[in-house]
Amino acid sequence: MLAALDGAQLIIIPSASPARGVVTSDDTAGRPVSLARWSRLAQDIAGEHGVYVALSQLVGFEGGKAFPGGSILAGPRGDLLAQGPVFQEAIIPAVIDFEEITRARADLPLLADLEMRLPHLLGSLHAARRGSGAGGQQGRKGTPTQIDGEDKTAPPPRRPAAPAPPPRRPAAPLAPLPARFNPGQDPLAIDCELTQQWLREFIRDEVQRRRKFDKVVIGLSGGVDSSLVAYLAVEALGAANVLAARMPYRSSSPESLAHAQLVIDALGIPSTTVDISPAVDALAGAIGGEVEPARLGNIMARTRMITLFDLSAAHRALPLGTGNKTERLLGYFTWHADDSPPVNPIGDLFKTQVWALARHLGVPDVIVSKPASADLIKGQTDEGDFGISYPRADAILHWILLGYRAPEISALGFDEAEIALVRKRLDGTHWKRRLPTVAMLSGTAIGEYYLRPVDY
Repeated sequence: MLAALDGAQLIIIPSASPARGVVTSDDTAGRPVSLARWSRLAQDIAGEHGVYVALSQLVGFEGGKAFPGGSILAGPRGDLLAQGPVFQEAIIPAVIDFEEITRARADLPLLADLEMRLPHLLGSLHAARRGSGAGGQQGRKGTPTQIDGEDKTAPPPRRPAAPAPPPRRPAAPLAPLPARFNPGQDPLAIDCELTQQWLREFIRDEVQRRRKFDKVVIGLSGGVDSSLVAYLAVEALGAANVLAARMPYRSSSPESLAHAQLVIDALGIPSTTVDISPAVDALAGAIGGEVEPARLGNIMARTRMITLFDLSAAHRALPLGTGNKTERLLGYFTWHADDSPPVNPIGDLFKTQVWALARHLGVPDVIVSKPASADLIKGQTDEGDFGISYPRADAILHWILLGYRAPEISALGFDEAEIALVRKRLDGTHWKRRLPTVAMLSGTAIGEYYLRPVDY
């Protein structure tokens, strides 16, 4: 406002705001939700003050944060004159006609009205500050006080009443549902085209530019998560640079091997198969005693990760993670196994979002539609272990992460038992999502230096 009143005709806003949000919406038009909000603000500023506004957005990635680009130029009527692509560097030419500012302000003289009233507003503000500011003294009865160029008689000061005791704080009311929440709309529905582009550029940036790898290796289980990561990696790096590793144990489902082969054939990627049975059995035998199925499953998962990292060293290929957000929040993974790869493209996608994106990319339906299973124990399924379906768990996790409490979530149609089950797993597995707890003895502790993360 002040810049426009001072004669500014073009306001340039450089921004390095990370992108957030891939949910589908009528007003995002294939752009991150936060970027669409920035664009609306810039257009509103331009239209309200009759100026040109150029919003210049940073492009790239840093520590998993995406800076989306998508810069815009808004005209003095609030119209969108130019718009850059998302996740790509670009120079977009545009012509600025300063005569349009005069015409726009004539049609909608908001700035002229404000300019006329501003001196009176400022005068009243200064007078109020003089009357109550530190060191100032209100005029006594009958003493003229200058306000807005007029002599007015200030009322005598009143002796302040004794402060009343603070009222008892009432119990916090239930939080209202989000203003945009529509019971008929899935709050987890994503813009698959935008998400595909976002994750493709993320893989390129993290693997090639930051970590200086040309290739990646993926543990391809035949499930939807690893299949989706393989499809994204091929888009980002090319088929020749994606190595698929099948790592069966003797009790693994033959279907898992067959479905992994479907993906290998569809993408045309190189692959290797490593039977982990001898290694798992040797370690279990060395430990001795009876090994419960859950313990044996953990040995399998950690053996697969040893195999994956050794293949990484052999092929100079960075391991890609394949764990989704639901599994990570519910702690449904083997610590220092499934979560070990240094780059994970789908770690912020709920399972239902993984299914949607996999269908969009053309992952075979037989893989997307089958019951999800870690395939560590015969007949095991994820939802059987959870005691709740993925769609229900995802929705409850979504509302919990937004800060809603059990009664508010229950009002959306979820059983209290379901909510308690999800909450218990979420709270009880937090330790699995943290780095090791280190006794901090110095001012240069790794990850705590000056109370902020530092890379070593």
